[in-house]
Amino acid sequence: MEYVTLRGGMRLPAIGFGPGGAGYTPNMKPGKRSIFRRAWNKLVTRQFVRYHYVRAVSSAISQGFRLIDYSAAYGDGKLIGRAIRKSGVKREDLILTTRVSNGAQFTGKIEDEFFAQLRNFGTDYADILMFHWPVTGCYTGTWLKMLELKEKGYCRVLGAANCNAHHLEELEKASGVLPEIDQFEVHPLFTQKELREYCRAKGIQAESYTPVARFDDRLMRLPVLRKIAEKYSRTVTQVVLRWHIQSGLVPVVRTLNPLHQKENIDVFGFSLTDGEMSVVDSVNINARVRYDPDNCDFTIL
Repeated sequence: MEYVTLRGGMRLPAIGFGPGGAGYTPNMKPGKRSIFRRAWNKLVTRQFVRYHYVRAVSSAISQGFRLIDYSAAYGDGKLIGRAIRKSGVKREDLILTTRVSNGAQFTGKIEDEFFAQLRNFGTDYADILMFHWPVTGCYTGTWLKMLELKEKGYCRVLGAANCNAHHLEELEKASGVLPEIDQFEVHPLFTQKELREYCRAKGIQAESYTPVARFDDRLMRLPVLRKIAEKYSRTVTQVVLRWHIQSGLVPVVRTLNPLHQKENIDVFGFSLTDGEMSVVDSVNINARVRYDPDNCDFTIL
């Protein structure tokens, strides 16, 4: 495992695991089944999905992921707590991130949500606390409450997510303090070089989510990337993740498949040349696959 060092001194693993939420979509065919039978099937499906979610998150930790990225917006954090215990890895050996949901920003119930998350995780502190989105009219107030939580010792590092430079400037203006991390969409189709340079100049570590652009064909099927992957006997996914790491980014990957988890973390045994890094850089077409924080409806996120 490789590491980066944050402005305040924390050593952060060079790749993170973001399990997302444990959603479920029961396939319920319409018919004459009783309401009780339908409710029972729904309950069984929910429990089945939650069980396998815990196993999958535990698998990621067991395979070497130590940076776990979660959010109150994802739902029941008790499943993360169960997965940590199941993995056998000590809590203090993990870097556990949680984020303030947009809902809590709208209502102002930042502390209530945060402490509920800690209880669900089975811990009394978060290593990293972020807000999930810079909700218009709310995020600077959220940031001030997060600073209070840090001052009280409930979290070690404060970060932000989905912030552009002007959002970060507003945080500094309101508090005199910049986040140590900004997590935002980055991948070879959308390299965000200007924002990355801004973060670097300000001592903010950039974390990249959707690092393989949700397997967009415009990226994954590119012959130039396949050629690089063949050279190193790796996959295109591994080449792209290596590009993130060598670019100074910390990619946050999501897969609940143990084989893909093993593939994702096995990116430290090779390095791309300067020429190959330039090839991946040149793929950029400024195409997002997620939401634009300057043009979205925060009530649906």
